[in-house]
Amino acid sequence: MPVITNIDDLKRLHERRTPRMFYDYAESGSWTEQTFRENTSDFDQIRLRQRVAVDMSGRSTATRMIGQDVSMPVALAPVGMTGMQHADGEIKAARAAEAFGVPFTLSTMSINSIEDVAEATTAPFWFQLYTMKDEDYLRRLIERAKAAKCSALVITLDLQILGQRHKDLKNGLSAPPKLTLKTMANLATKWRWGIGMLGAKRREFGNIIGHVDGISDPSSLMAWTGEQFDPTLDWSKIAKIKEMWGGKVILKGILDAEDAKAALQVGADAIIVSNHGGRQLDGAISSIKALPSILDAVGDQIEVHLDSGIRSGQDVLKAMAMGAKGTYIGRAFVYGLGAMGQQGVTKALEVIHKELDVSMALCGRRHIDELDRSVLMIPEGFEGRWQD
Repeated sequence: MPVITNIDDLKRLHERRTPRMFYDYAESGSWTEQTFRENTSDFDQIRLRQRVAVDMSGRSTATRMIGQDVSMPVALAPVGMTGMQHADGEIKAARAAEAFGVPFTLSTMSINSIEDVAEATTAPFWFQLYTMKDEDYLRRLIERAKAAKCSALVITLDLQILGQRHKDLKNGLSAPPKLTLKTMANLATKWRWGIGMLGAKRREFGNIIGHVDGISDPSSLMAWTGEQFDPTLDWSKIAKIKEMWGGKVILKGILDAEDAKAALQVGADAIIVSNHGGRQLDGAISSIKALPSILDAVGDQIEVHLDSGIRSGQDVLKAMAMGAKGTYIGRAFVYGLGAMGQQGVTKALEVIHKELDVSMALCGRRHIDELDRSVLMIPEGFEGRWQD
């Protein structure tokens, strides 16, 4: 087994072991990928303030996210087609998260279904909902999540229409992959992945196949999906979904202070500052740069979490010190899953945890709730100076 010291080690293994179309699906943004790049590079602008001669014993990274105990303030973000990165990917990621004591969020566009993951785990997980035009399907999907005892509904707000990701179009992305000459040539080099997939529980979208009439093959499925994202989604519809759900609701995709205020008015339990990993509006501000203005607007009235760009425990520390109450990793755990399955997801969590713990100690802090902006050195004008 290779020595894994950071998330980039897992990323290199992921690229080597996973079919190109699925690696590219994870490792891409929309259009020029500017926002995708800046989500990570903007973290690099923030420095940490080292403190010495401080008692560093008895440290703990434990805290709470939406009232739930977590071993560190990191949840696994919803990632579509996780089960194409590795056989039974959602099940394996959920099991790794449960064992580590962090939340797992299942995507609507997962390969393993809600029921598959519920059957394979004992801890309640979170379910991410895309709002669909088919209201009957939407209602049934929510009822299925309730039946599986999901402990939170994560409603994604920033995918009313699909941002263009050039790599996916060029690769002919589908689940399972269409067997073109190009695809077959690539799959022939990924024998480990192929053997795993032969024994996989599912190879199609488990939350859709068997639950929607008239879908019998990947092409009809992709066509249905592309037409189903609801461009008419507004705050009144979000309020109705919240009422239909009746439990804890997290709103994902907030990047503007005014939208954060609207989320507060609709009664959300938490918001996620996120630009969909740079996969929707290219040219949008990075999540870490958007965080301060959103915290200024609503931070003492609602839990504010951050997603997009987290690749290390130091990134987690920076987000928490700026005022976030939780963070999400998507690509970081997918790299581990594609590299080594459940063991790889565990390794990604271990890497991030160790980086968070050691960095927190070297900043002179022993507990997550002791982190504040005084441990950071933030450059002047970090959020940007923009004309009115």
